[in-house]
Amino acid sequence: MKNYIDAAAFRDMILCADAALHANMQKINELNVFPVPDGDTGTNMGLTMNNAAAELRKKSFDTVEEVSGCVASALLRGARGNSGVILSLLFRGISRRLKGLETAGAEEFTAAMNEGVDAAYKAVMKPAEGTILTVSRLASAAAAQAAGAGSDLETCLVCALKVGDQALEDTVNQNPVLKKAGVVDAGGMGYLVILRAVLGSLRGELRPDDAVAESAEQKTDTGVFTAEKVDIPTQNIFDTVYIVRKKSFDIDLRPLRLYLDSIGDSLVVSEDDEIFKVHVHTDIPAAALAESVKYGELEIADIENMRLQAIAQQKGEKPLTAKDAEDYQVGEKHDAPPSGQSDEIVFARPEKDYGVVTVSAGAGMESLFLNDLGCDAVVTGGQTMNPSTDDILRAIARTPASTVFVLPNNKNIIMAAQQAVPLAAEHERKVIVVPTTTVPQGVSAMLAFNVDSEAGQIAANMTDAARNVHTAMVTYAAFDRDFDGHSIHAGEYLALLDGALLGSYSSLPTLFKELNWAINEFSPEFITVYYGADVSADDAAEATETITGCFPDAEVNLVDGGQPVYYYMISVE
Repeated sequence: MKNYIDAAAFRDMILCADAALHANMQKINELNVFPVPDGDTGTNMGLTMNNAAAELRKKSFDTVEEVSGCVASALLRGARGNSGVILSLLFRGISRRLKGLETAGAEEFTAAMNEGVDAAYKAVMKPAEGTILTVSRLASAAAAQAAGAGSDLETCLVCALKVGDQALEDTVNQNPVLKKAGVVDAGGMGYLVILRAVLGSLRGELRPDDAVAESAEQKTDTGVFTAEKVDIPTQNIFDTVYIVRKKSFDIDLRPLRLYLDSIGDSLVVSEDDEIFKVHVHTDIPAAALAESVKYGELEIADIENMRLQAIAQQKGEKPLTAKDAEDYQVGEKHDAPPSGQSDEIVFARPEKDYGVVTVSAGAGMESLFLNDLGCDAVVTGGQTMNPSTDDILRAIARTPASTVFVLPNNKNIIMAAQQAVPLAAEHERKVIVVPTTTVPQGVSAMLAFNVDSEAGQIAANMTDAARNVHTAMVTYAAFDRDFDGHSIHAGEYLALLDGALLGSYSSLPTLFKELNWAINEFSPEFITVYYGADVSADDAAEATETITGCFPDAEVNLVDGGQPVYYYMISVE
């Protein structure tokens, strides 16, 4: 039985946890309450932990204090979504408790687990039971109780898992939303995946290198269309091929592979010393490109809509291809790669009092925020891809203002944005997070942005403006789910209003009829329809005419947002 861990053992535990999260990413994602096509908990926890694993592989460590400090710092900056932030908080508390220790025994390590839980509960403004917080609290308490009774570390972790499994099963009874959907908490499952991997590593049953090699294998299916049957894709519809010239010849692409695998499928990444080439099917090609250019300079990209290709083939027309990019062969002679670039964040010198960073996806929305509304920077992301704290911090750093307002525009990004506040303060940059939960709320907040007021009043005005906006979303179901009396089938259209599911529909006209009925309760004066990348201008105009007909007294505007996944985002004021 193992009764203590040293630096090498602790490092292996984290690397095994990273591999286990990646292997279970989709399983955790499938616990999403709403069947909308987003990455959510599994993706966010996996990418957050992968940031720590990447840092651990860069250096050697002599003490558990050094390992835990490295992990806590990497998780803080790499945190994505609420689940990723809570994961970083759990390890921040662990790091505090292991400070000054070369090794950790049962009592020290279980005490660190409990200090991590305390840190998470204190940082979450309204901690809810039936979540990862509950599972981690009960599991950690069981581990500490076993340690207090004289058990070794391995036994303590076994006790933690036993109680944690029971706690996870009970989350469905503690959380009304989970009870409606009939699923357990995804974050709680992610925590137990980590704990199980930590125990397996301690026992010698898991090895980091073996686990990573196994999880990194890709199964590629390039045969999207067949002569016998034309399947029209409903998700991961953009065939995305591009080439990036590396920052340096020895750059590690494993974190990029894990990220791309989390936002798409049919992934192939090939490389030589100078460039790497990516082929991936995804709903958010802009996010794939944004993540990839962190590893070098984009040379060429070809993005095609496989849904439109399938429709063309169905009509007997010749679909377009990505031939120009596909013909590029890795391994041929290329120009010398550029010298390495630093990952250090450099803060721009303030040139004004106030600036704004917003989170959004889609070329139209980015142009609206930057060119029409006056934002300083747009962080690519949203429902399908939650940016990390580091992504937000870098945008803040690029903004030449003494005070920077951040508009998360998604409830699952607010905590990650708040994590950037103390990091920016270290560089004497004040950051104020305006808690916008939708992109239309972000637009309304920007319309209330007045640089002639003081910072507190600006934040209050922007927050009030956002609260006056109701947001309707039209998307599709990514998988089957029975939820709150709705029997939802994959591929059906979904309508959501202020985050609540209105229903699932087989046709858009029926959906808009129900949606307009629900919107009527707000007696709207202003309605703005933002249509997505998957919607033609003609279809968007027809949908807008339908809305205008229902609300003749309201001012109705149509905007090409270009956002992925959501066919329509509708702002109602």
